[in-house]
Amino acid sequence: MNKIILFTTPATWIEGESLRQLERAASFSGMKQVVGFPDLFPGKGIPIGAAMLSEGEFYPHLVGSDVGCGITLFVTELAYSKAKPEKWFKKLKGLEEPWDGNTAMWLEERSTPPFFLEAVGTIGRGNHFAEIVRIQEIIDQETFQKMQIDRDMLYLIVHSGSRGFGESLLRKHTDRFKAGSLKADTDEAEAYLVSHDHAVLWARANRELIARRFLEQLHSSYRKIVDCCHNSVTPNDLAVPERFLHRKGAAASDRGAVSHPL
Repeated sequence: MNKIILFTTPATWIEGESLRQLERAASFSGMKQVVGFPDLFPGKGIPIGAAMLSEGEFYPHLVGSDVGCGITLFVTELAYSKAKPEKWFKKLKGLEEPWDGNTAMWLEERSTPPFFLEAVGTIGRGNHFAEIVRIQEIIDQETFQKMQIDRDMLYLIVHSGSRGFGESLLRKHTDRFKAGSLKADTDEAEAYLVSHDHAVLWARANRELIARRFLEQLHSSYRKIVDCCHNSVTPNDLAVPERFLHRKGAAASDRGAVSHPL
């Protein structure tokens, strides 16, 4: 069986280094299948825009340092016809600074352990962002109607992750195992997966607090429509136990209306 699958067309341009990284991941012990998506590009030794299925062991470094990173879409109470971008921009202050609210309570209300409290509600560096958008074109009318949203309203997209939480998790692993795997059903694997799941919850709560802080300054409430994590590893027991699905820059397609992240 060919371990590598590419979802591309002849018109898709993909960097050679990203293909080499995908091939390298396919050669890892226990790796059953690796998939590259149309936006595949090279990362720090691992491909981004990929999903990788292993058996009997999994690789934290394939998830990377930003465990739980993803994108959340919120509908606002702001109408596109009344948009005032320049005025709104001047209102947005202090979003790079720690939140002055009760971060521990915010996390606990969302079943999230109160870790890295000073970073909760902050976006972080790199390609993370919070952005007001509008709907230009509806591709799937049926799905759009099921989402019960209005094309005349404005939306907020938040792209962020687990900040220092995920970074500490990867560092703890690499200090002991470098780029090595964790074997299924070991104490080390169980401990990592518990912390991993906490980081995913933390990142989700963080994106919502970013939205709240952002929209409070524009005097708008919000409603969450879609939240999709694209950096994770999850047990995948379809017919075969001890299988693990790694996602790096790849969102699950079975979590509602999902648009693949850029």
